[in-house]
Amino acid sequence: MAKILILGAGYSGMTAAAALDRNSEPFTLINNNAYHYFTTLLHEAAGGRRPPMYYTVPIADVLRKPTSTFVQDEVVSIDREKKIVHCKGSDHSYDYLVCTIGWVPEYFGIPGMQEHSLVIRNVDTCIEIRQHIEQQFQQYVQDHDVRHLRIVVGGAGLTGIELLGELLDWIPKLCLQYGIDRSLVDVQNIEAMPTILPQVSEDLRAVAYNRLTELGAKLRTNTKLVRVEAGVVHLDGDEQVEAGTIIWTGGVRANPILTEAGFTVDRRGRAKVNEFLQSVDDDHVFIGGDCAWAEEDGKPIPPTAQAATQMGPLLAHNVTSVIHGQRMKPFHFHNLGTLASLGPDVGVGVMMNVPVKGVVGGLAKEGSKLKYLYQLGGLRLAVDKLADVVDI
Repeated sequence: MAKILILGAGYSGMTAAAALDRNSEPFTLINNNAYHYFTTLLHEAAGGRRPPMYYTVPIADVLRKPTSTFVQDEVVSIDREKKIVHCKGSDHSYDYLVCTIGWVPEYFGIPGMQEHSLVIRNVDTCIEIRQHIEQQFQQYVQDHDVRHLRIVVGGAGLTGIELLGELLDWIPKLCLQYGIDRSLVDVQNIEAMPTILPQVSEDLRAVAYNRLTELGAKLRTNTKLVRVEAGVVHLDGDEQVEAGTIIWTGGVRANPILTEAGFTVDRRGRAKVNEFLQSVDDDHVFIGGDCAWAEEDGKPIPPTAQAATQMGPLLAHNVTSVIHGQRMKPFHFHNLGTLASLGPDVGVGVMMNVPVKGVVGGLAKEGSKLKYLYQLGGLRLAVDKLADVVDI
C-alpha cells in the first residue's frame, strides 16, 4: 500500500487530510502542533477579542478514522531522492508527499525589522503580542513614558488593517483597566503603497479608512519603513517614530524548506506546480497553499486562505487518483470574494461579487468562519464553535 505523507496542518493540509479521512484513505499528517489554527483570524487573537486557543481546532476532532495517523513533530528538511522527510523527532518515509508547510514572514531586507518587530504568525506569536502590549500599558503606569502607549503596525493589507480594527476595540478596555487617558494612546499604521486594502474597491477602502480614523488610528500611506531599531522605526525622509510596540504585517514568503529541497521556486519561494497541483520537478510530490506556485490561464493564483481551502480536497483527490490508477482533476480557483473585519462588529469586502460593508460586512465575515468549519468537520464542528461564542 502506498504511503501518503502530509506536511503541515494549515488550511490546505488540513482540508486535504479531512478529505482523505472521510474516504478512509490511509495517510500520516505531520504538524508541529496538535491543533489546526485559523491563520486568517489570528488578528482577532492578537487584538484581544477572544482567548487565542479559541482560534484552534484539535486535529483529533477532525481526523477520526483509524486509517488516519497524526504525528506531532517539526519538519526540518525533505530528501526527495530517498523519499524521506527529516523531522526534529524522527524521520518519515513516503511514496507520495503532500507538502503544505506554510509560510514565514517576508521582511523585504529592511534592516532590523526581523530582530525588533512582532509578527502574527501562529497562536504563540499572538499570545506574545497581547502580553507585550499589556506589559507596555503596565510600564506606562509606572514611569508615565508615553512611548509605551505608541503602537506601530507596518503594512496595510488585510492582516494589518484587520489587526488595527481589533486593537482599536481593545485599547479603550485596556485604558479603563489601567486608568489611562485614551487620548494618550497613539496607534499608527505605516504603508509604503499609496493605499490601504488593495484587495477591495476604492469606495470600500474609504469606508475602512473613515472607520479606523474615527476610532483614533493614524493611517500613513506612501510612507516607507527603511530601518528598525529597538523601540524606534525609521522612515524615509529621516523621520523617526519611537514606539513601545512594533508589529510587522508587510508580507510573507513560502517556507524555505522548499528551496532547500531543490524545487523550482518563484521569487517568494513557492514551488511550481502543474494544473494538478503536482510538482513540476517530482511527480511523487503534490504542493498546496502558500507553498504552491500555481497558475491559471497564465496568471498566478493568489496565495490566500480561500485558494488553500479549495486546493486541499483536490490534493486529496489527485494523490489518491495516482495511487489507484485513476484520472487526476485540474485545479480551478473560484474567487468568492474578499472580506476584511474592522473590529468585532463591522467589516468591508465583496462576497459573490456583491459589495458589503458595515454590520453586514461583519456578519459576512463571521459567516465565512462557520462555512469553513462546516467544510472541515461538518455540522458537528460548526455547532461546537458556535456554542463557544453564544455559550449554549
